[in-house]
Amino acid sequence: MSPFWSRTSSPSVAVGPGERVLASAAAEDGAVLAGTRDAFYLARAGSGGDDTRRVPWEQVEAADWDRDTDTFRLSEVGTWGEQRPVHTAVLTDPGRLLELVRERVTASVVLQRHVAVAGRRGLRVIARRAPSGSGGVQWVYEYDEGLDPDDPAVREVARATLQAMRIEVGLP
Repeated sequence: MSPFWSRTSSPSVAVGPGERVLASAAAEDGAVLAGTRDAFYLARAGSGGDDTRRVPWEQVEAADWDRDTDTFRLSEVGTWGEQRPVHTAVLTDPGRLLELVRERVTASVVLQRHVAVAGRRGLRVIARRAPSGSGGVQWVYEYDEGLDPDDPAVREVARATLQAMRIEVGLP
């Protein structure tokens, strides 16, 4: 091997059957973050062994990168009124992981629409599915801050918007 040629090894993580790691990065705390075609993986070494979390791309609510602090943050789709799982890691060399996360999350969105309910406030209806196309379409509501999802007017707008979007994507 040429002394000018060096190959850096990628951190590894065990993934599901039929999946292959497309990009990965090691966090300062020793965790490994990785992405496959189908899911995001976070593997943390624990006292009793490895703890690996698999998050399908269609279950990623948001991901962002703070360049100033080298902090990567990924939040999962949650249930209204419950704490959403959020994963953070300091990555000094994210490599291609950030690009993969953006591409895979975007690929999971079939359609989204924001509708006003009370003046400037409203809700977003989002249709998502696995980027591989397997499985059905999942419908998610995101409510603007201060909007009560139990309000009958909000529920009616959500129902009507969902119905119109289902017809638009060919799902009666």
